[in-house]
Amino acid sequence: MRIDITRDVFRLAQAFTISRGSRTEAHVLTVQISDGTDTGWGECVPYARYDETLDSVTAEIEALPTALSRAALYDLLPAGAARNAVDCALWDLECKRAGKRAWELAGLQTPGPEITAYTLSLDTPDAMQAQAAQNAHRPLLKIKLGTPDDMPRLEAVRAGAPKAQIIVDANEGWSAAVYADLAPHLVRLGVQLVEQPLPAGEDDALIGMERPVPVCADESCHDRASLPALKGKYDLINIKIDKTGGLTEALALRDAARAEGYGIMVGCMVGSSLAMAPATLVAQGAAVTDLDGPLLLAEDRNAPLVFDDAGVHPPTAELWG
Repeated sequence: MRIDITRDVFRLAQAFTISRGSRTEAHVLTVQISDGTDTGWGECVPYARYDETLDSVTAEIEALPTALSRAALYDLLPAGAARNAVDCALWDLECKRAGKRAWELAGLQTPGPEITAYTLSLDTPDAMQAQAAQNAHRPLLKIKLGTPDDMPRLEAVRAGAPKAQIIVDANEGWSAAVYADLAPHLVRLGVQLVEQPLPAGEDDALIGMERPVPVCADESCHDRASLPALKGKYDLINIKIDKTGGLTEALALRDAARAEGYGIMVGCMVGSSLAMAPATLVAQGAAVTDLDGPLLLAEDRNAPLVFDDAGVHPPTAELWG
């Protein structure tokens, strides 16, 4: 098989800021795997937080043998962006060879739309209130926080969108003391969930701590090997296929986490509809879906995912799977 890698850039509709920095573009790698007749497509977003760059991920993929299967891939690459793009491209290729959809090959029920969160970028309280008011019609808003001065931002977003459900993502930006201080206010303001309040290496502090709002592991959870270290700290896990290293492990992680009593959130990096498409399968029946990447873009792939009042819809075969 032939593996081709391209670097693509998608402009964002507006600057996107989290506690680690800002961006105005989404830089992704697109992988095409062809057997000479059919071609499968996948996308990944290398993430600096996990020591990934466009160059390093490209090198990982280029080192792969041309004779490749999804089963073999798991012995060749660790969980991460490189394996994700290749795994998803292999799924797409298998679908085209078989003339079937990805959910059929996976033995899953036909997927439907899932309500997705819409992310508000970290900004001043006034700017975040304006963002919230502009998107108050959306049923679920996700707030990027993670600074020592987050209370005014929380209050501002609730004022701007008084009826929307709200989840909060601290991106490892709080200390245990800050989180404990904020927790009662999260309840007061109707926050439904908090993602990764503490740094992944310091989240033992969550053991025994009261969690009046459910806490979700993001940076602390990558694949099934992450699960033992999460006990007593988290109520949900955030599954992102760029962290799991593809749809194959994402589905296995979902099943394993549910068996251990965790709720499921399905999230994403900032990428195109091609990156979100496989994750729509994982999101079926999830407690929280956060696949809003394409909504943050000023441009997208051909045959993009459909977003409407019912949520994010599964991909057409033209896009993926």
